[in-house]
Amino acid sequence: MRLTCQRGALAAALQTVGGVVPTRTPKPILQNVKLQSKEGEAIITGTDQEVGIRYRIREADVQKPGEILLPAQRTLAILREMQGETVVIEAKGDAILVRGDRAEYSLASADPAEFPTVTEFDEKSYFTISARQLKQMIRRTIFATDTESTRYALGGVLVELTNEGITLAATDTRRLAVVRGQCEAHGSPAGDNAIPVVPSKAMSLIERSLVNDEETVSLVIRGNDALIKTEATTIYSRLVEGRFPRYRDVIPTQSKVSIDLVAGAFHAAVRQAQIVTNEESRGVDFNFASGMLTLKSIAAEIGESKVELPIAYEGAELPITFDPRYVADFLKVLEPEQQVKLDLIDSESAAVLRTDDGYTYIIMPLSRDR
Repeated sequence: MRLTCQRGALAAALQTVGGVVPTRTPKPILQNVKLQSKEGEAIITGTDQEVGIRYRIREADVQKPGEILLPAQRTLAILREMQGETVVIEAKGDAILVRGDRAEYSLASADPAEFPTVTEFDEKSYFTISARQLKQMIRRTIFATDTESTRYALGGVLVELTNEGITLAATDTRRLAVVRGQCEAHGSPAGDNAIPVVPSKAMSLIERSLVNDEETVSLVIRGNDALIKTEATTIYSRLVEGRFPRYRDVIPTQSKVSIDLVAGAFHAAVRQAQIVTNEESRGVDFNFASGMLTLKSIAAEIGESKVELPIAYEGAELPITFDPRYVADFLKVLEPEQQVKLDLIDSESAAVLRTDDGYTYIIMPLSRDR
């Protein structure tokens, strides 16, 4: 095998595919990526056998088709440091030669036939969604997953696909993020899994692979796995085992207080109040009163803070305590000018934050007698 391609394009491909390459594994072959070359294109494949990705580089000068294995991290390091616009990769005996401008490396290689196969996307029935929308939806939910939990399916994002639209939901039991969007059905896609939860690692990989906001992404959920296809990539992921919580049951349907806020200003106030907190004293008191929100935090051996934010609210005073990290997580994925509606019942009940574009975030308050 021998090919020449743009160094930057190959490095970008390895950067993305490297997201699934395990740093530690009982199967050392998985620390490689497979490079296949044929008919003017190169395909790089990586997998940890739970999540896999095929990345297509369309502009490659293939002098001799074939396939090889490359050590993922070492090859990426070479490409980053190498000079010149192009790189030549060639199989020579048991070695792989990587040539650039005034530099040449010879790397040991394993047998590519032993590398696991990553499924291709050849579905006839599937859903499509714009890359811009899917990227935003992932960013608005993935932070609420709990990758350390062994309960339920909290280590991933619930992906519900219907003819009416797409819903993503994630929770760690302390907060819940739900976002709804538009999608289009092609053929007759019907998920075999009633509660498909895609692991956080795969969702992060999908989000990083969406580099062209204008493209259309194809998705299909099957019995035990999911497939996602973009212009350059095909991503395969097994689904998370376990039961996802009945998230709709925990979204309050009524509130006593409704307050309109602007994401940027609210986020700035939360960040300021968060400075004077520590692991023992995480809570910040949010006191909503007529015309003013006051945030107070007190931490032993650190000090205390008081931050005021004028708000469009006229009503009875309502104090409630939140972990500021959870409030900030919601606000930082919004545009600063985004309008946010905060619905409250009392100091002990879940608070609901909503935007006008289908995003709902529920956060549980902390006990005020902490």
